[in-house]
Amino acid sequence: MSTIPSLSSDEEAQLAELADQLVRRLQEGGSVDLEVVCRQYPRLAGELRMLWGTILMTEGLAASSHASFAGEPGVESCEGNSRTVEKVRTDSTWRHLWKDTPDVERGDAPLRSREVDDYVLLDELGRGGMGVVYRARQKSLDRIVALKMILQGRLASSVDIARFRSEAESAARLDHPHIVPVYEVGTFENRPYFSMKLIEGTTLARRIIDGPIPNREAAEIMLPICRAIGDAHRRGVLHRDLKPSNILIEVDGTPYVSDFGLAKRFSMESDDPKASATLTQSGAILGTPGYMAPEQAAGQRGEVSTLTDVYSLGAVLYALLTGRPPFQASSPVDTILLVLEQDPVPPRMLNPKADYDLEMIALKCLQKPADLRYATADAMADDLEAYLHNEPIAARSSHFTQVITRAFRETHHAQVLENWGLLWMWHSFVVLQLCLITNLMHWQGVVSRLPYVALWSVGVGIWAFIFWELRRRSGPITFVERQIAHVWAASTICSTLLFFIEWMMNLPVLTLSPVLALLAGAVFLIKAGVLSGKFYVQALVLYATAFVMAGMKAWTDWDLDLTIYGIVVAWSFFAPGLKYYRQRHAV
Repeated sequence: MSTIPSLSSDEEAQLAELADQLVRRLQEGGSVDLEVVCRQYPRLAGELRMLWGTILMTEGLAASSHASFAGEPGVESCEGNSRTVEKVRTDSTWRHLWKDTPDVERGDAPLRSREVDDYVLLDELGRGGMGVVYRARQKSLDRIVALKMILQGRLASSVDIARFRSEAESAARLDHPHIVPVYEVGTFENRPYFSMKLIEGTTLARRIIDGPIPNREAAEIMLPICRAIGDAHRRGVLHRDLKPSNILIEVDGTPYVSDFGLAKRFSMESDDPKASATLTQSGAILGTPGYMAPEQAAGQRGEVSTLTDVYSLGAVLYALLTGRPPFQASSPVDTILLVLEQDPVPPRMLNPKADYDLEMIALKCLQKPADLRYATADAMADDLEAYLHNEPIAARSSHFTQVITRAFRETHHAQVLENWGLLWMWHSFVVLQLCLITNLMHWQGVVSRLPYVALWSVGVGIWAFIFWELRRRSGPITFVERQIAHVWAASTICSTLLFFIEWMMNLPVLTLSPVLALLAGAVFLIKAGVLSGKFYVQALVLYATAFVMAGMKAWTDWDLDLTIYGIVVAWSFFAPGLKYYRQRHAV
């Protein structure tokens, strides 16, 4: 992760003006090569890269609103990277008649014929930023199909074409009764197309508009969908954009998975299933914010695998139970922040009629650490099948070893510690020096409280300012980091106030020093809950240190309590600091 310099007010104004120019260029139909711009403005490069993803997402989704269709729920899917922005909105029913508006006015290069090879185009069912879907009749077999053709002209980039072909190839290699089958792939007038089964019915998105789906019906819908995704994974295909609008419901109630536009194929030849499922990231944010997994929302920092689709399956089940996605906010960017930082509200808080077992299944899928989710989509299907047969579900089983393992694991917030690694190592050195100096002053017979107060208030205050300034210069500060900083500040203030408590109680200086270890233990206990369960070890050691310090004062003449405290606190910060420093620089 690169270090981003602090900008002056003039540079911030220049950054805002530059961003505005780039946005206008996009809105006018132009393209932006971010790397070229960053080379032209090296001082602004770091901030611009961080800002650009937000701009792409916000502008892309706002600009795509004109593509929505009357009476249909708009569901956005977006990609943001350093070179392209794609604006996609998929019509969720494919049931709109083809308007007589000329193709040029709709932003699409006109077809010279209403026939595409073996297909006669009957009407338009829907279109998005990348493709248009027609109802068509296949002449040779005399059957009605859906024909999807890529848009042409300024709306179709090389990325669009590559993705369109990827969708066709990914879907064509799948053969499952609950995945929309692809019949034929071809090219007409230099425009790739493919034909597929026409699903007469609706989508899960439209079903959810009316509110939550009854429990058993929700499980019956999700069961074949999970089996279909499990089959796709075994064939080496990730969907990466599972959501209600991409699940079609036929008139007889049969569900189908559709729209493999963001699908990714991966190798199944690796001996390590997890490694074979892992995809190399390009820094793009792919998917729909309300249904994307945290590793998708994290861009290149995240590891996208088959477990990513498992998360999205859980998000769809959550929507069936509650009538809304697990996370929703006023903007896509705010939604992504919720995905990264917050836990979903339990479904039964939104819908008291939601079944407890289905809630457990959904929440297991929505775990932010990927290894806490179902190992496969089929494992989720097995639990849904167990629910439908009134059998115990695996999501509710909790062995003692699993509880212990989960208690000591990292949370999804632990990643912020990569920003603190080197600073924590410096902090361990500073705290140790303060404790040694304090102990030395006590050995020298200093009984006045003022030198100690000056050392711990002024000294710690100066270091806290330096610490925070160095952290601020390394990049934006997250909400979790502010919380941890406030906990640390509270413990520091309490440590200094102990001198005044001793004065009010007429106690000799440093009589209450064992309380310092209790305060530090409390800080690490909070860190264990917020960041990583491994900090329970530091908390336990510090609590024990308080008793050691108190014992020394009560039963021995050894005046080493502050030295011991300093060594333990220094270790508590240095060990994780070194770990996360190495972790940050290992990438």
